[in-house]
Amino acid sequence: MTRHFGRRPPGTQRALRIALPIVATVAIVAPLAWLWQDSRVSGVYSVMDMGYADYGVGAMSDAGVSEPGGHMQGQMPDHHMAATPRLITDMVADPARQADVRVDLVTRQQMLSVGGRSIPGFTVNGTSPGPEILARQGQLIEVHLRNESVADGVTLHWHGLDVPNAMDGVAGVTQDAVAVGGEFTYRFVADQAGSYWYHSHQVSNPQVAGGLLGSLVVMPRSGITTQQVDVSAIAHTYGGVRTVNGKAEDLRVPAKPGQRVRLRVTNTDNGPMKIWTSGPYRLLAVDGTEVHRPTKISDQSVTLTAGGRTDLELQIPTSGTAVRVQLSKATAVIIGPPGADVGVLPQPAAALDLLTYGSPTSLGFDPVHPTRQFEYRIGRRPGFVKGRPGVWWSINGRLYPHVPMYVIRQGDVVVMHIDNRSDEVHPMHLHGHHEVVLARNGVAASGSPWWVDSLNVLPGETYDIAFVANNPGIWMDHCHNLKHAAQGMIAHLIYEGFDTPYRIAGPADNQPE
Repeated sequence: MTRHFGRRPPGTQRALRIALPIVATVAIVAPLAWLWQDSRVSGVYSVMDMGYADYGVGAMSDAGVSEPGGHMQGQMPDHHMAATPRLITDMVADPARQADVRVDLVTRQQMLSVGGRSIPGFTVNGTSPGPEILARQGQLIEVHLRNESVADGVTLHWHGLDVPNAMDGVAGVTQDAVAVGGEFTYRFVADQAGSYWYHSHQVSNPQVAGGLLGSLVVMPRSGITTQQVDVSAIAHTYGGVRTVNGKAEDLRVPAKPGQRVRLRVTNTDNGPMKIWTSGPYRLLAVDGTEVHRPTKISDQSVTLTAGGRTDLELQIPTSGTAVRVQLSKATAVIIGPPGADVGVLPQPAAALDLLTYGSPTSLGFDPVHPTRQFEYRIGRRPGFVKGRPGVWWSINGRLYPHVPMYVIRQGDVVVMHIDNRSDEVHPMHLHGHHEVVLARNGVAASGSPWWVDSLNVLPGETYDIAFVANNPGIWMDHCHNLKHAAQGMIAHLIYEGFDTPYRIAGPADNQPE
């Protein structure tokens, strides 16, 4: 009998030809299926159930385990088992205090007339932008919101103003979205003088792009004494049309020769803008905080990130000519006597560096010895987000919803290292707190303390920022290019022992981005 060593029977060969493609397919599909399933979120969920707890370097917690670099990471804090759990709904202004400023705001979904075009959008009290809210430092502001016709619901977030957590206006985190016919009342003390703005944080990308926003200005207790004219300019793009204060034309502001003017510029778009002037100016404030000893600037532009504000001081020439402030290349603010004008000037080659502008002064705390240190590393990688395949934004290498929840305690001195390893700029916005820039790309800040709530982080840049944990609750820490946020570039900052009763989706269909 002849034996054929090393040859498989025909039946075995046929089985292998069938089995090997199946095994290869399973080897490829199974991990993808697991990643797909792992990326999905339940129909209704709490932000407390997202991702993992990051206690930072220097933290002591039984909930975490040490990872390389000294970070404590683990499951989300067991807030339900706390002896005295506290809901963020407790974080409100004194309910017995009478309001000093009362405002009624009605939101509508309607067509807008912009630059001769009819564009679908939103209004507040019939206009976009909505009415400017004006208060004096220390006053209690009460805003009564009624949603007349915004189909997806609406909230109001007070961008840059460090309000109590229950008033932050984030759907599914600090409140339910206000449905059509519904109402909500916001109450907070305007402790910080400066330039701020309000906008929806329910389905925020389309609602903000559609104009559901307005300006909020808090005057110092002593008032404005060094400028005779004070004006706000909201830069916004409606359906590709650049506007100032809702008009697709230059904003003209009357002012007499020799007068000093404070111009408050707010960038409500998703990307940064450049500002430059026809004459010298001083940069008075960034994101609502005054610059210490600002000096005159000539032939330098200012970069204003998405969501950011900047206050400029300009003086009208005694010759009677006007001053032109260019808000990118499309629009401008022209300030001067009626009929005075000035031509468009090219954008300066140099840009003002806020890392060195102004003079140093005390921060009011010591960031050299922080009690918590965190990393916020921005990247981009393939994977699944909410069950959808694609190339997505990542935070510390993780995709939404498996992103960090930065855990802190009241009184902590927090330092965070932001590292943009992506190929796009990111305007990073932390709710409820102002942060001071310590360094950029490893170079220490040497000018006035540079306080921000919206920070322009270019590709390849790193920033070290610091703040004091003095506003308890649960706070978003996200990219204010709201398209990026809607694609999962969202983390949260939580104070230990706090919880929220609100849920993403659910009966109110809360969708913060």
